[in-house]
Amino acid sequence: MGVDINHKHDRKVRRTEPKSQDIYLRLLVKLYRFLARRTGAKFNRIVLKRLFMSKTNRPPVSMARLIRNMKKTGRESKIAVVVGTVTDDVRIFNIPKMTICALRVTERARARVLKAGGEIITFDQLALRSPRGANTVLLSGPRKARESYRHFGPAPNSKHSHTKPYVRSKGRKFERRRKTTY
Repeated sequence: MGVDINHKHDRKVRRTEPKSQDIYLRLLVKLYRFLARRTGAKFNRIVLKRLFMSKTNRPPVSMARLIRNMKKTGRESKIAVVVGTVTDDVRIFNIPKMTICALRVTERARARVLKAGGEIITFDQLALRSPRGANTVLLSGPRKARESYRHFGPAPNSKHSHTKPYVRSKGRKFERRRKTTY
């Protein structure tokens, strides 16, 4: 008599390819799948995993965050790598000269980096320059910065809760406490 195996836990819930049908993204996946397999470098495995991710798991990185992380000692000549979008930050006046590799860079951010004498490269150019991810700094944006995260947590109005309620408006007539007259 055989053993009855429980198959309900067999499915592995993780992405093995991007949902997107974008041919350029799929070419990058092909390239980094090869590099991850052949070089064995952890950097390539991480980049490949991030290329599969949904847009909410690839939050944008602002110029402020990029500069703050690249200012640290020993990172002056390294390449900043972002598997996602790099956005401009108007609060920053002086942008240092740096090399950025990203999936996408907004128009204004690109103009400011190039004006400062910096350089923006694509992931295929990075693969040629640094196939094992040497002299790179891998950065990512804040995932929980999305407005929707403010609504998660203990119920609004419960003790010590700072959770934002889903309310149509913030007026006198919408989810206010009962007023007591004294």
